[in-house]
Amino acid sequence: MMMLKRDKKEEEEGGGNPFNNLEKSTVLQETRTFNETPINPRKCGHILTKLLYVINQGENIGANEATEAFFAMTKLFQSKDPILRRLMYMGIKDMSKIANDVIIVTSSLMKDMTGKEDQFRGPAIRALCSITDTSMLQSIERYMKQAIVDKVPGVSSAALTSSLHLSKTSQDVTKRWVNEAQEAVNSDNIMVQYHALGLLYHIRRNDKLAVTKLVSKFSKHTLKSPYAYCLLIRIATKLIEEEDAGSGSPMFDFIESCLRHKSEMVIYEAAQAIVQLKNTTAKDLAPAVSVLQLFCSSPKPTLRFAAVRTLNKVAMKHPAAVTACNLDLENLITDVNRSIATLAITTLLKTGSETSVDRLMKQISTFMSEISDEFKIVVVQAIRSLCAKFPRKHSVLMNFLASMLRDEGGFDYKKEIVDCIIATIEENPEAKEAGLAHLCEFIEDCEHTVLATKILHLLGREGPRTPTPSKYIRFIYNRVILENAAVRAAAVSAIAKFGGHCEELLQSCVVLLERCEMDTDDEVRDRATFYVNVLKQQQRNLSSAYILNGLTVSVVGLERALYSVLEHGLKHVCCTGLTVSVVGLERALHQYTLEPSESPFDMKTVPLATQPLADQKVRETPGLAGDVGKPEKSAATRQDLYAEQLAAVPELANVGALFKSSQPLEITESETEYYVQCIKHTFSNYMVFQFDCTNTLNDQVLDRVTVDMEAADGFEVVKQIPCPSLPYNKPGSTYTLVHLPEDPTSVTGTFPCTLKFVVRDCDPNTGEPDDDGYEDEYVLEDVEVTVADHVQKVMKPNFAASWEEVGPENELEDTYALSSMSTLEEAIKNIIQYLGLQPCERSDKVPEGKSSHTLYLAGIYRGGHDALVRAKLALDTSGVTMQLTVRSTDPSVSEVLATAIA
Repeated sequence: MMMLKRDKKEEEEGGGNPFNNLEKSTVLQETRTFNETPINPRKCGHILTKLLYVINQGENIGANEATEAFFAMTKLFQSKDPILRRLMYMGIKDMSKIANDVIIVTSSLMKDMTGKEDQFRGPAIRALCSITDTSMLQSIERYMKQAIVDKVPGVSSAALTSSLHLSKTSQDVTKRWVNEAQEAVNSDNIMVQYHALGLLYHIRRNDKLAVTKLVSKFSKHTLKSPYAYCLLIRIATKLIEEEDAGSGSPMFDFIESCLRHKSEMVIYEAAQAIVQLKNTTAKDLAPAVSVLQLFCSSPKPTLRFAAVRTLNKVAMKHPAAVTACNLDLENLITDVNRSIATLAITTLLKTGSETSVDRLMKQISTFMSEISDEFKIVVVQAIRSLCAKFPRKHSVLMNFLASMLRDEGGFDYKKEIVDCIIATIEENPEAKEAGLAHLCEFIEDCEHTVLATKILHLLGREGPRTPTPSKYIRFIYNRVILENAAVRAAAVSAIAKFGGHCEELLQSCVVLLERCEMDTDDEVRDRATFYVNVLKQQQRNLSSAYILNGLTVSVVGLERALYSVLEHGLKHVCCTGLTVSVVGLERALHQYTLEPSESPFDMKTVPLATQPLADQKVRETPGLAGDVGKPEKSAATRQDLYAEQLAAVPELANVGALFKSSQPLEITESETEYYVQCIKHTFSNYMVFQFDCTNTLNDQVLDRVTVDMEAADGFEVVKQIPCPSLPYNKPGSTYTLVHLPEDPTSVTGTFPCTLKFVVRDCDPNTGEPDDDGYEDEYVLEDVEVTVADHVQKVMKPNFAASWEEVGPENELEDTYALSSMSTLEEAIKNIIQYLGLQPCERSDKVPEGKSSHTLYLAGIYRGGHDALVRAKLALDTSGVTMQLTVRSTDPSVSEVLATAIA
């Protein structure tokens, strides 16, 4: 009775694993029991089970140990016990990948494969095929053909599935078994029919016409196996996607006919295939949605779950198609299976009307505490899409999200809610104050540092621009008093942004920041001291440059860059609000120390970062506050790597600091004999065109490879740097140096290009080229230089402050009619692409239903000049009208950007 009670308790706790604490060496030692006579089936079976468990847990067994255990296992062929023999066959399959000389059991397996014991024949076939290589396959080919058409279903299925595995390595041999596989398709057994169809498909899968004929043939015959029908549906779906045929394909008609099959499995497979096709319309989806609607009222939980999950996916792309199922989905909200209820409610959130939002929120709240965090995240994601769909319902949705924040939950769940609220605030200005209020309450009890700092950053960015910014100061300053160092530092930055943006709060913020100068953490103290000194200057341009749109580089990264020049006596640094590359900063500072100058070091000479600095590896050396430990080398960006590559070319030594490198541009087709890509490197007065060339002809070697460029108006080709040799399939680079026009407003042009080289024929086998060669050339596509090649993207978190900082001195304004563009989204996309500037404050997203919008763009123009653009767009029947206003620190930059669209 005590034993029974213990077993019952283990069952309630989820059951115990008797093999949990197995040791590999002990199990291998026990395998010697297989050599004993007479064989004890029960004992040997238990040991063999333990050995299989150890192997499948990924334990590393040496070849010698495995071979010894394998040969001991072969002694079990003497036993006729069915359970032990089945375990032995499994052991042979698993050990064949580890042990040596496993082929010795081939004759024993072939004897079992052709024997009279049907229960041994199937497993023997599987084991035999797992140890058979290509050279031995022909010796068992006759037996495999017989087994495929065997009358015993288990034997036939084993042969078919083994043939499928063999076809991956020996397809030429298995192709000869097509006739037997076709005969097996006519079997009365549903699994044999399914496996035979699978083998036929894998044999023919590389022949598209043969696969099409296979589907056409068997779609007209009445297959008995629902599994075979499911496989046919998947093959037909793949053919439709490859041909991009859509509902016009005959294959689609076959899939649609399967919706009327008697098997629920086939019906669901067909419905799922239809809704997953790319080019389907609401009309094409209607039959599949109707079937799934019927499944929603099925008494089987599996069918209800499958139907509602598929409808949930359909609702993401075609919500109108699922609207007809709303009544059935509402009945599933009270389903005893909470997974089904969650999927039903999230589907309703995507398809429901604005009037049903309040009722749905009440229904959700009844079971939110009963589901796991995984399903809660699904609900939050549905609410996020609902906030974007019905912006006027933000109050109800925000309140619901706030109540969810107060409930218990893990980090991922809370993060999803916070992200949802932040996204709603950014997309819907009317929801800003309510959302910020809910987030302020959340950080009072927030246990996650990442979320607290994220919310504080948002408060610092959005709070100062609300009607009553002062009410957020209390929540932020509470974090300075109560939280850890990381959160305190974020809170200090947020307070400083309130002081920099709101003149009426400036003195109060300075007082609060002065209290933070005595903090125990050096990062918090340094931030507070820095911000206090900037705010006390009471200059808007300083506040904008260093607080509202500050230098985006970590203190540790700046320390790393300065480390190499500390002993050189760097006295002063002129800094502007830029996002700089740490590696580029270090290189520029080092160059500054090598060339002594009385002028201050200007941060504008540093290349901008081409990827987020958070991605770069930073390590702070422990030590005293005044100590500077030698830091690790920082991670280089793509542009840093290009800068190093160009610096290694002696002819390009005096072109200056690299400003920008473009993405590689293909100027030949990838299938041509010479494949060439062009990368445009922009400097202050020069542009370097890097041509990466690949010779795809194995009977030629190219020497002295250059690209001859015809200079556009105002541009001057200074020199060409050839690639000495270009062997077969080994990339090489040639460079062309071009001087930019003296006129600062002339920045664009088109360059016709020709690849010139000396050809030396060579032996394709040895690669040895001839001594003599001949000159040849190959015409390339034109290379175009655009305005975007002279501009680097820079994010301005507070565009208004940056706009005022630059001022109206060099402002230019003009109006354009963009008649070729029919939507605001299209206009925004083209403007950003052509100007190459960074959209700010999510202005590249147009609110739904709006006919007018303002786009804010920011960047740095070649030479380190700030460039800001405000584009007011209006949509009418004739197209898009744009009022473009440009501000820059240089008048020629304003002229270039203002006339670029024209």
